[in-house]
Order: sequence, then C-alpha cells, then structure tokens
Amino acid sequence: MNSDVYLSGIGLGASLIMAIGAQNAHVLRMGILRNHVALTVAACIVVDVLLIGLGVAGAGALIESSAWLMACARWGGAAFLLWYGLRAWARLAHPGGLDAASGAAPGSAMAALGTVLAMSLLNPHVYLDTVVLLGSIGGRYPAEQRAVFSAGAMTASLLWFTALGFGAARFAGVLSRPRVWQGIEALTGAVMIALAVALALG
Repeated sequence: MNSDVYLSGIGLGASLIMAIGAQNAHVLRMGILRNHVALTVAACIVVDVLLIGLGVAGAGALIESSAWLMACARWGGAAFLLWYGLRAWARLAHPGGLDAASGAAPGSAMAALGTVLAMSLLNPHVYLDTVVLLGSIGGRYPAEQRAVFSAGAMTASLLWFTALGFGAARFAGVLSRPRVWQGIEALTGAVMIALAVALALG
C-alpha cells in the first residue's frame, strides 16, 4: 500500500515539476553555461522539499481554504508567468545561443544562489504546485501515509532537477545552438503564457 502512495507522489510530483517553467528554464540555462550547476540544482531541490513538506503538513489546506490567499497566489502567479513568458518571446527578436565556452565570467556562487532562490521563491506558481496542489492532495492521505507521499514527490524533484541541470551541461553543445535555443525560448514563452491564462481563468 505504501509503495502505491510513494509512486503516486512521484507521478504527481513529476507531472507538476517537469512542466517548463521559470525555474526549469533557469536550471536549463545554468546547465548549458556550466555555471554553478550543482549549487543551482541543490537549491531547487531543497526549496521543493521544504515547500512540499509544508504543504502536506497542512499549509496547503490552509491556503486552499482562504479565498484571499488563493486569489493572491492566482493573480500573482498569473502576472509572474505572463511577465516571464513575454520576456522569453522578446529574446526571440535577438536570436543567439548560450555558449559554455564563451569565456564569460561565471559570477559568484552567492549571486548564482540568490538568482535561483529568487526564481524559486518569488514565483507564486511554485507555491501553487508544491504547497497548494501537492500539499492538499497529500494531506488527504491518512497521517501515517503523508510522509510516504511527500517522499515520493520529493524524489521526483530530486531526479528531475539533477537530470535537467547536469543533462543540459552534458548536451550543452547541441542546446547552445542559436536555433535550438530559439526553439526553447519560444516553447517556454508559449507554455508560460498559456499557464498564466489558465490561472487567470481559474
């Protein structure tokens, strides 16, 4: 029984985490540039683990029961996603690749950490996915199975961000081509704007 709950957590967590979003696009970008990849991946995983844990522990049900908090998450998330999607499309006007061997300074570890935390914690859509959706669903399980569901969702986050960050670094040569990156930007913008519209329409 617990194995079914664990797999349910992995499946639902993966379906939410794997969708192209601001956080995933940033991890992909850092992977292609080979810029503090391990730090970026670890920060995303830790944030997800904490938010999923909070959600299943009861924060998700609390937010879901508050019309005011849900409205803030809904409209804040829609605005953030719309802004990020339009930014991605704006970059299509100036096509270019991300070259890991360009010689550009990688920046400090603190700057990289601050950026990924901002991408993760200032995006209301992250809270909707982890705290509200995963939290409210996980919170419906019996008390003894909530930790199992949480562990499954956390495992999905661990596997996904590790594969995304280090996979992007491994295939940087292909992913950094201007045409390929244009396609990524176009898809990212389309998905972000579609998610923004879906949130705004409830």
